Amino acid sequence: MGVSDKDPREEVIQAWYMDDSEEDQRLPHHKNPKEFVSLDKLAELGVLSWRLDADNYETDEELKKIREDRGYSYVDFCEVCPEKLPNYEEKIKNFFEEHLHTDEEIRYAVAGSGYFDVRDGNEKWIRIWVKKGGMIVLPAGCYHRFTLDTDNYIKAMRLFVGDPVWTPYNRPHDHLPARKEYVQGFLQKEAGDRPINAAA
Repeated sequence: MGVSDKDPREEVIQAWYMDDSEEDQRLPHHKNPKEFVSLDKLAELGVLSWRLDADNYETDEELKKIREDRGYSYVDFCEVCPEKLPNYEEKIKNFFEEHLHTDEEIRYAVAGSGYFDVRDGNEKWIRIWVKKGGMIVLPAGCYHRFTLDTDNYIKAMRLFVGDPVWTPYNRPHDHLPARKEYVQGFLQKEAGDRPINAAA
């Protein structure tokens, strides 16, 4: 595969299966040997991704088109770092509690980087490293958590359809319609597609 064939998103979004270590949540937590996860595999779990021009987000036509196509009428920014976020330690702990939302979670890293962890169909954690220029959408009903990496800084654009609702529902909340729809739409579909080639 030539260099030009590489998906440009992979320069700003990478994913891998996590180890079971209890060490600092901000470390990469690669398995040994490393086990990377493709962006196509993330898409099968409902996680969408783009690479955008973070230096020109105010005038970026591609971002404008995504917002129009997906109805993202609301936008704000969230800076996560010890200096900018009140109650930083408590907030970081809350972000890292496994939870879901009843709407999509849309995050676009315009500066810095961080980890979004999601579970695959077998309940295994996948760590998604989003760097400057990476935008991801976590579907409604998808259990996930967030932490900074060891650089301790991200500035993220948050997008939303209509008025934002940031309510986290910590696991377990399997009875919520959004969770049931996610399981039926993605996890059961994934299970139905097996057997998956173990070498893939």
